[in-house]
Amino acid sequence: MIVKAKGRPFRFWSLMAACLMIWTAVLSQGASTALAVGYNNRPSTENALGLQVKAAILIEADSGQVLFQVNPDEALPLASMTKLMTEYIVLKEISTGRLSWDEKITVSADAANTLPIESQIYLAAGDIHTVKELYTAMAVGSANDATKQLAITVAGSIDGFVAKMNETAKELGLTTAVFHSTTGFEVTETEELSVMSAGDIAKLARVILKEHPEFLEFSSISKYQFRTRDKSPIVNINSMLQTHTDAAFKPLTYQGVDGMKTGFTEKAGYNFAGTVMRNDLRFISVVMDTATKNTRFYETAKLYDYAYGAFEKKTALPPKTVVEGLETVKIKKGVNKTVPIVTDKDITFIVKKDAEPKIEMTASQVMPEEELIAPLAAGTKVGTVTYTYSDEATGKDLSYTVNLVTAEKAEKAGWFKLFFRAIGDFFAGLFDSIVNLF
Repeated sequence: MIVKAKGRPFRFWSLMAACLMIWTAVLSQGASTALAVGYNNRPSTENALGLQVKAAILIEADSGQVLFQVNPDEALPLASMTKLMTEYIVLKEISTGRLSWDEKITVSADAANTLPIESQIYLAAGDIHTVKELYTAMAVGSANDATKQLAITVAGSIDGFVAKMNETAKELGLTTAVFHSTTGFEVTETEELSVMSAGDIAKLARVILKEHPEFLEFSSISKYQFRTRDKSPIVNINSMLQTHTDAAFKPLTYQGVDGMKTGFTEKAGYNFAGTVMRNDLRFISVVMDTATKNTRFYETAKLYDYAYGAFEKKTALPPKTVVEGLETVKIKKGVNKTVPIVTDKDITFIVKKDAEPKIEMTASQVMPEEELIAPLAAGTKVGTVTYTYSDEATGKDLSYTVNLVTAEKAEKAGWFKLFFRAIGDFFAGLFDSIVNLF
């Protein structure tokens, strides 16, 4: 009887403990999704990784393949991530020769007119600096005054450059992008915000890295002495950079991180567009509206841990591969009537580790014989082949197409050989016609 009397409370507290353990487990899985908050207690978006973000995306840089996404299409305030477009346009101007790194710029009053609360390097009207110095200050220190001066140099005015930013966004297919400033800093409460979705930011970042890989030479700089008289250098606030050596950054540095851009305003929260390279795999990430300046880096680290822990490259087709059924192509006037063909590069997908994904050829196209007239150089494009993979992250099929090219040169046959080939073809055709009569 005594045992029974004591058994009830024991079972009760055991049950309560079990319930508490279950509830704790649920919270550990769901608290950072359903109960997470962004900046100023704005709600985060529920997601499978428990990221405390309003929006996020993770893509593989080379292919653009999406590996994880949260609310990727909503246009949100950019803050200083706006400068990614400014940086891209300036790099484009340099690559086309309309601007040079060594060109000396005289600072205008409009650029020097920067509020004390803005990130800046305290340019004064009449100061003279090179394009490279101003660009480095923008990329490393997010300096608004340097950013505005570069914009004025390129377009003649800030408004003119903003128009160029919006035109460029349309050209790149960034459908959610709307720019109202070169810097992302809004002076008044009523001023319109520069916005873009996480998905479009990742697209822009990918374009920058593909077209202008030299961007990383600037974004990876941890410190920069802008003027010799400055008491201290500009410090890059991208705390994940592996180039940071100060002890204060060590808890946040991440091996392989070499870019790209942070951002913060009251309306945007703490944003970060990052990139990381390890083991021949580069990823691009975006997190938007996180609660603190460090939270954006913690959440980005979760994305990178997920990327390198869960995914690997899977080559469906190595370069210089002979595709079954497409071994040769017919040509005109060659020493031989056909020439062997191969793929010009590999087709590689990013897949879950230890998975056996279904990757198959879904389309091919070869140029007609009449369009392939010898002589043909080795590497001449003669067609295309497409492979498709079903992507779990997006639920969509991913298709990649590569060129089919000649594996060797095709020499033109001499007139004597062509003459007798024509005679042979004539009689062969005549014989076939006679056979078909019967």
